[in-house]
Amino acid sequence: MTTARLNAHQLTQLTNIYFAGAQLFAAPSDSKLLRLLASIGRDQLAELMTELHFEPGDVVCYEGDSGDSMYLIRSGRVAIVKGDFDSPTLIGYRGPGEAVGEMALLDGQPRSASIVALEPLRLLRIDRESFHAWLTSSPDVSMSIMAALSMRLRNSDYMRTVGDQVEQELVQQVTELQSEKEHLLELQRVRQETSNLVIHDLRNPLGVIAGGLNMLEMVLPEEVLADNRDILDLAVSASDRMMRLVDSLLDVARLETGEMRLSLGATNLGTLMDEAVNRTRLAARQRQVTVHAVYPDDMPSIVIDGETIDRVLANLVDNALKYTPADGTITVAADVYDDELVLSITDTGPGIPPDQRQRIFERFAQVEGSSVAHRRRGFGLGLTFCKLAVEAHGGHIWVEEGPGGIGSRFAFSLPF
Repeated sequence: MTTARLNAHQLTQLTNIYFAGAQLFAAPSDSKLLRLLASIGRDQLAELMTELHFEPGDVVCYEGDSGDSMYLIRSGRVAIVKGDFDSPTLIGYRGPGEAVGEMALLDGQPRSASIVALEPLRLLRIDRESFHAWLTSSPDVSMSIMAALSMRLRNSDYMRTVGDQVEQELVQQVTELQSEKEHLLELQRVRQETSNLVIHDLRNPLGVIAGGLNMLEMVLPEEVLADNRDILDLAVSASDRMMRLVDSLLDVARLETGEMRLSLGATNLGTLMDEAVNRTRLAARQRQVTVHAVYPDDMPSIVIDGETIDRVLANLVDNALKYTPADGTITVAADVYDDELVLSITDTGPGIPPDQRQRIFERFAQVEGSSVAHRRRGFGLGLTFCKLAVEAHGGHIWVEEGPGGIGSRFAFSLPF
């Protein structure tokens, strides 16, 4: 089959805008999707994926084509284009470690945009039929994969509109505010600039780093991967933590304004707890800290936004790990009551003074008068996100003294 190619003028238009540093909407992170794919055995990956090569100007797929596959970018960059190539509407650019065309795996509808190679390109193609056959044979991970795709698409929709929303808010402020309230406009301007910084200048590069690391897990020879597993796991853990910090900054604002919509579904919290513990095993081992989960074997499922509560657990476990000394213990536990389920993260760290236990959930708050806090100082956004996310589920969060007066116990409730 002959690959269609743009003419020299059409390709020059796309590459000139790219190298000029066009500020298009940010790509949502593919890290969870790629991490799930990377966890598949090599034999299954070989059955799922086909490697394709394209030259600059080659059209990978056209807007309106049948949505029969998605692509993972192994090397090179592509442009996402709508409309005629002589006067294109640029949607965005994607690079190594990112996914394109993933909607095809969900609904198989015609392509909503064209994909064009800007550089020599290596893609890993996953066709829809093989993907669904694999999901049918692997029900244990199928829901996680579909949830990751769904979350990525929702994030993509949010990031497409966030710039327009902020601009409309500013116009409204200009229209309504009187001269004595001009300082509010300045606060709004700072908020817009901060959002742009986070979305374009922080989140995008972090997403590329995470995607690149997961791509390495899929394509490196198995013996090389085994020899460097600890280093790769450490890099993945650090990139995940940075992505959580960035997402917390974005989501705190979205939760406060009611713009963040929850995707509710029946969820096994035991699985989320195990995943939270497993993510910290390498860092805990390096710090000589024991982390374990304790929950009833018959713990019922609960209707929540699993992705959001997973991040709440990740933030709380990461926070406990920062403050727990060597030879300490972190316990992630669940208790079931008639009308609610309570999850707790207990550490053997220095604890939190009673007069600080309310304010630490405020934005940018730090524990005052603590030498440990100064050594482990962060942005103070993780606990704010946790509070808002739990309250959005109708629950509440608190911190109290640990058993025997040692350490802290962070707990939050989720109603059935």
